[in-house]
Amino acid sequence: MKILIKGAGDLATGIAWMLKKAGYDLLMTDLEVPTAVRRTVSFSRAVYEGTATVEGITARAAYDIEQIYETINRDEIPVIADPKAEISGSFSPDIVVDAIIAKKNTGTRIDDAGLVIGVGPGFTAGMDCHCVIETKRGHYLGRVIREGSAAPNTGIPGDIGGYTSERIIRAAADGIFKPCRFIGDQVSKGDLLATSGGVPVYASISGIIRGMLQEGVPVSLNMKCGDIDPRCEAAHCLTISDKARSIGGGVLEAVTSYRYRLERTAFVLLASGKGERFGANKLLHVYNGRRLFAYAVDAAPGYLERTVVTGYDEIADYAAQKGFNIVRNPEPELGISHSIHLGLASLTSAQTLQPPSAVVFSVCDQPGLTVQSIDRLIHSYAAGDKGLACLCSPGADPGNPCLFSRKYFHDLMSLEGDIGGKRIILEHQDDLIRVTADSRELTDIDYREQI
Repeated sequence: MKILIKGAGDLATGIAWMLKKAGYDLLMTDLEVPTAVRRTVSFSRAVYEGTATVEGITARAAYDIEQIYETINRDEIPVIADPKAEISGSFSPDIVVDAIIAKKNTGTRIDDAGLVIGVGPGFTAGMDCHCVIETKRGHYLGRVIREGSAAPNTGIPGDIGGYTSERIIRAAADGIFKPCRFIGDQVSKGDLLATSGGVPVYASISGIIRGMLQEGVPVSLNMKCGDIDPRCEAAHCLTISDKARSIGGGVLEAVTSYRYRLERTAFVLLASGKGERFGANKLLHVYNGRRLFAYAVDAAPGYLERTVVTGYDEIADYAAQKGFNIVRNPEPELGISHSIHLGLASLTSAQTLQPPSAVVFSVCDQPGLTVQSIDRLIHSYAAGDKGLACLCSPGADPGNPCLFSRKYFHDLMSLEGDIGGKRIILEHQDDLIRVTADSRELTDIDYREQI
């Protein structure tokens, strides 16, 4: 999976470091003149220094899509000066992490990728992103929020060594920043640290300089330009902070969950019906120039393990050519529950090395259904934490296809007769993700006059 991280400051770097250690390919974006103060542990430094190495992982400046992939192939992290993340169009990330830490959403949308993660205040899970990561120090730091937002910005920095606002180095005037002390220097309260617009900036407390802007950055009055750590641990200036690691852990949790749910989802096409209301086997009838079952087979996403349950040779032969596993159902009169049992059992038997954690069940009589809608259903499930998902028309009851996570497999195997999984969904709507689709996609062909 390709991951785009917007922002390359110290918190974004903690996230990137964690994801890179887990084996993911990354691209980071930042300002043309980065303003991260903890520069020694920020990959944004690569923008103006060419490279930046943090705890053994190297980031490298890139200027176009070719250089981005060259850097990834070197097992490094490309960083590009692209404040609006316009490179996303050509990079096509599977996951977007907004770690700009602007305390507001500067343009991230929930449809920017299969999984969109907002870091800190300014995002609402389910509206502009799929989940939010808490950034406020305390008990919930790094928590993955699936509904709602992170704690609002208080404007007061977190407590370190008994100090909050006092430890922040701020510009004394508008103008160009010029440091005269540097990261790692120990200073005393009242020492001259820098000038901004020619006006002196003094230390408010004693300690070690943990962060400081590079020379030449345009700043405004009271803008954060650095910070002082009263604990005076020199190693803290060169290593990822506890806060960044916690936030990185939260992002890794969300990414890993998404990947697991996506890669462990299977697809079962139910194609055993006798078509009693139709008066014949409707699945073999021609609809707009193609046999009805072919629409359903072709709409199944190719990246899933796909199975068709059928008793008809024509369907089995066509599906096999498309890469489906074939499960024979010689007793369609036992109802749809029997087809569900056969399909699910084929995926979860004791001989199966890696049984799925979720299964999508689809029917064969919705010729308008598109692969794009099924794909949205699967990705919406993967990006969340609920156990059920279904397509439905706006304002309508749950429809087909339906997705069931593993905790509902026993309930599915307990169905009897011509009863499908809709009963389970209606009983657990608090655990249901509804994904809207055009009503024309979800229209069933039940009668001859519809052909």
